[in-house]
Amino acid sequence: MTDVIDIDGMQLHYTVSGSGSPMVLMHGWGCDHSTLASIEAVASRDHTVYNVDFPGFGNTPEPPEVWGVEQYTRMIECMVQKLGLNRPVLLGHSFGGRVGLLYASRNEVSKLILVDAAGVKPRRPLKYYVNVYGFKLAKRIVRLVCSREKADRVIADWRSRRGSADYNNASPRMKSILSKVVNEDLRHVMPSITCPTLLIWGENDTATPVRDAIVMERLIPDAGLVRFAGCGHYSFLDDPRRFAAVLESFLES
Repeated sequence: MTDVIDIDGMQLHYTVSGSGSPMVLMHGWGCDHSTLASIEAVASRDHTVYNVDFPGFGNTPEPPEVWGVEQYTRMIECMVQKLGLNRPVLLGHSFGGRVGLLYASRNEVSKLILVDAAGVKPRRPLKYYVNVYGFKLAKRIVRLVCSREKADRVIADWRSRRGSADYNNASPRMKSILSKVVNEDLRHVMPSITCPTLLIWGENDTATPVRDAIVMERLIPDAGLVRFAGCGHYSFLDDPRRFAAVLESFLES
């Protein structure tokens, strides 16, 4: 069943399925609730599953301004409070893991499941910073020697050739949000997460490498890591049968 809830004027869309104790699913960047449909099918056997479309994805409109992880987390907190969900299980994939980390660090959560989750600021080589600051210098020069309109066209072309697929496919506001959230490091909140936490990771994940999971396992007091050989950033789609077995075991424990 598809539903919508008003949170401070924002129409947050989500689906509801199953019955039992509450569980909230949070998708990754560039996705929507349908990406987690296979997880919803498994979890809804014993839980009432709320599968969210984050603002800017699926049927939920973009945020009114440039949000960070804090604002996305507040929205889930408001949703949980308005719906009266008591100590929900949280599952976050990729970007959804960021929200799960921050939420669980300051709210009562039954269990936390992080799937190929973001939240550890990536280690970048010197070449990355050379390129970043070189790009900033080039932008200044172009704006000095070209008209504003031409400079904007040139800079937009550079960005389209240098940016990731997620960045290039986003609207201007969502590009700004992506640039903000990918640089947010949540390691400082991880020791405050007291609920049982399951980390499920594809060993071939290049977007959020398994070394991030190792950091999370070390910093979250009650965390355990399950690695999926041969799987990438979407481990739940690469090996759905094994994922379902691990998920069910953790939910039943």
